[in-house]
Amino acid sequence: MKTVKKAITSVTILFLLSCSLHAQERNLLSGKYSAAELQHMLIPTEDWTPFPRIDDREGWAKANGDMMQACIRTAEASMDYDWPSIPATLSLLFVRDGNRSRYEAISFRKRHLLATMIMAEVAENRGRFVDPIINGVWSICEESWWGVPAHLPGEKDYAGLADVSRPFIDLFAAETGKVLAWADYFLGDRFDAVSPQIRKRIRGEIAFRLLDPFMERDHWWTGKDGSIPNNWNPWICSNLLNTVLLMEKDGQKRAAVVNEILHVLDNFLNPYPPDGGCDEGPGYWNVATASLHDNIVLLNLASNDAFRYVYQNEKFRNMGRYIYRAQAGENYFLNFADASPRAGVDACMVYRFGKDIDDRDMMDFAAFYRKPGVAASTGIRSLCALFMQDEFQNAPQRLPLPREVWLPDLQVMAVRDRQGSSDGFYLAAKGGHNSESHNHNDIGNFVVFYDGQPLLIDVGSGTYTARTFSAGRYDIWFNRSDYHNLPTINGCTQQPGRRFEAVAASCRAGKSSATFSLDLAKAYPEEAAVNSWKRTVTLNRGKNVVIRDMADLKKAGSVVQHLMTCCPTEVTQPGRLIIHARTKDGQKADFALDYSPEQMRAEVEKIAFSSEEDEGVRNNWSDGIYRISFHMTAPGLKNTWTFHLGKF
Repeated sequence: MKTVKKAITSVTILFLLSCSLHAQERNLLSGKYSAAELQHMLIPTEDWTPFPRIDDREGWAKANGDMMQACIRTAEASMDYDWPSIPATLSLLFVRDGNRSRYEAISFRKRHLLATMIMAEVAENRGRFVDPIINGVWSICEESWWGVPAHLPGEKDYAGLADVSRPFIDLFAAETGKVLAWADYFLGDRFDAVSPQIRKRIRGEIAFRLLDPFMERDHWWTGKDGSIPNNWNPWICSNLLNTVLLMEKDGQKRAAVVNEILHVLDNFLNPYPPDGGCDEGPGYWNVATASLHDNIVLLNLASNDAFRYVYQNEKFRNMGRYIYRAQAGENYFLNFADASPRAGVDACMVYRFGKDIDDRDMMDFAAFYRKPGVAASTGIRSLCALFMQDEFQNAPQRLPLPREVWLPDLQVMAVRDRQGSSDGFYLAAKGGHNSESHNHNDIGNFVVFYDGQPLLIDVGSGTYTARTFSAGRYDIWFNRSDYHNLPTINGCTQQPGRRFEAVAASCRAGKSSATFSLDLAKAYPEEAAVNSWKRTVTLNRGKNVVIRDMADLKKAGSVVQHLMTCCPTEVTQPGRLIIHARTKDGQKADFALDYSPEQMRAEVEKIAFSSEEDEGVRNNWSDGIYRISFHMTAPGLKNTWTFHLGKF
């Protein structure tokens, strides 16, 4: 009877962890209301007051004083800022040597400062920031393009410079429109007192650069061509929605743009996996799922909550929960693909999301990362944050740290020794395919943490350059499988593309252990000569992590198993490596990685950082990335190799 009961418990766990066993609703957003119904339900622009107007001082008295004062201090320090133009040669840097950061530093600084100055003027309402704001608005309106060179089309007709006669919409062009729209909303009357040309310029530029191109031309990020969109879709849509709701006075045109945005958002939402897993990782969740939430918040503000039904949709709720389900420890997140291991948490936004979907774990998680006195900015997240601080600053703080997570559609497992605690081992592994958004060739990769600190890692991404999203993407070392916790088989690494995929990925979690298994043979080209490569990674709770590979090869050539760590590592004796880690309070903590010395020979190399791309790796992991390579001494056609990782 006990055996049967245990089996039922295991099956129950798998059932509860899986959330893709039923069909999901399609066209959640665009299928609810027609364009005519939208026009009727949307609050007219002239009547829409999502936040107090500048002269409503009683309304602004309810905003958080610390955040507003932080805006004033920043704005005061930049009163004499000389709003720079951006020369053509700075844009050309991207095609000449791959650098994108110099252009972006100037562009982003201008927009950030303008948004801060707008809120500083709203905070004190004395007029002293109006002229600098006008200079900022005019300077940005005179730019040839509001986007960044890295997002220009790669055709010869562009060659690093924008076609000013045919603007298209990228992430930062859309964000620019949002900033100018809030400038008009809060300070339009102040602008008119100086010159009616200021608002006329804002409206004209927004129509020409954003709203008209959105309605008249296709953009790849919309998913209209049948492709699966990435974070660009909801991120851009949230800014376009913000802009059109504030700026378009014609009710029919306004509703038409909103209706089109809903259809574009459904192109993002429809193919999204029911388990809510973000294949771009926690670092991109902030501008993917979180941006989708921004859209819903704006829609509800503009329609007297006509879109609150979205918060009851199970897929949408799972998409929100992903951010805490992908947490390794207090300071680290699961960073497969291009995601950062130190994903920033927009705490106020996550808290509101959790409250909207009635998820206490998500709210407590968000409150754990709250910070007082952060300067306010324009945009729905910051403006909402201004008016929720009393509740937020007094909310309970807790990290959920789920004991086991299985995302069957994304094919990601994450398990730990104890529920609600980062103490002990944490193991995560992935299947999937090698055409995911921000893809690395990493099918079968895994990571191991102990007490919330990294042991075996996914290096993640470095600084973006021209190579990052080019045909040379997989020439970059940290995007390749031989710099992940994966084998090189008969001299072959994994290849990019949808057909390179995991087979039979599964998870089984019980009281004492949890195991992820898959066959990763199809991730490799034919030249690898591999029939099957069955990998299992197992957390034996409170004890160790075991990695076991069973390989069936067509050709017994060279096989090298790679492991990546950010900890100094040495071979102390045949069959044992010692990983010299640190506890969260900086104390030494050693771990033994045991293997068969009869089957393999180990060597350790420290990765040298030498390129601009490597600077992003250095920022995430400091100066130490080590690759451990196990050379199989006499592989046969059928093989079993095992590694044990435990405290030393």
